[in-house]
Amino acid sequence: MTTLPTTMTAIEIKEFGGPDGLVPTTRPVPSPGHDDVLVKVAAAGVNRPDVLQRMGGYAPPPGASDIPGLEISGTVAAVGAGVTRFKAGDTLCALVAGGGYAEYCVAPEAQCLDVPEGYDLVRAAAIPETYFTVWTNVFNRGRLKGGETFLVHGGASGIGTTAIQLAKSFGARVFTTASTDTKCREIEALGAERGINYKDEDFVEVVKELTDGRGIDLILDMVGGDYIQRNISALAVEGRLVYIAFLGGALAEVNFAPVMMKRLTITGSTLRPQSIQAKSEIGAALEKKVWPLLAAGSIGPVMDSVFPLEEAAAAHKRIDDTSHIGKIVLEV
Repeated sequence: MTTLPTTMTAIEIKEFGGPDGLVPTTRPVPSPGHDDVLVKVAAAGVNRPDVLQRMGGYAPPPGASDIPGLEISGTVAAVGAGVTRFKAGDTLCALVAGGGYAEYCVAPEAQCLDVPEGYDLVRAAAIPETYFTVWTNVFNRGRLKGGETFLVHGGASGIGTTAIQLAKSFGARVFTTASTDTKCREIEALGAERGINYKDEDFVEVVKELTDGRGIDLILDMVGGDYIQRNISALAVEGRLVYIAFLGGALAEVNFAPVMMKRLTITGSTLRPQSIQAKSEIGAALEKKVWPLLAAGSIGPVMDSVFPLEEAAAAHKRIDDTSHIGKIVLEV
């Protein structure tokens, strides 16, 4: 049996604010609980919630590590007494509530998934956070069905590029917004019927025209702010609006009359605070319905860039730079 080290390199938030607040440090190697897996991390995804945590706006849930990082891939180093699916030496990817930016990370077994066939560990680390988020919000909460119209804002982000591919794979007509014409063409290549440059075009007018005045069945938004009223205007009768973030602000003055007149549903969720059981159910659905698509190569994470773990600050500068397309990953 391999002897585990007692300490590891991890990235901590030395001070809230900009990317330079992320610094390498030495921490004790964590121990797995009864139903946990200790993972020797190969790679960790970088996500917007990490940025919010870095800025002091998204504290870890009670009991979670203060180290950022919500998705990892790697090799099982040790398991708790209650673990039955995985054993030491197995490779996996996992959704975690924190602790991913480190050489070792504890993950509940129920949130660990097999690496999709044909994937290396760096690319596998780019899967869990966005695929869990998109699946639960677009297909469970948003109830997207084949033949419906779907609009995702921020189409060039990790969430956006994932949502486009999944919605298209399950038969929806997909539209998306982005900040440049180049990004619009890139995301159209992923399956979006139309990329809308929100700096030059009014997405409400464009989607109304593209749907012959009917509007959109489902919108996935992480912008909020003045998009809230515009999203309501863009929705079709019986349309659904799902929120996963408010990068443009959580407050808005809204005319709710169209919500009643068009019988709209407005909802949203955050993934991190949800129970292990809830996340386990999402993971089971992904392995059944999405993992075969990943293995077949018909969908997959769009990789923007890979940084060494110690350069987490540079990775965050990249995600803060809105020119990136797809996922940013830290390699250990």
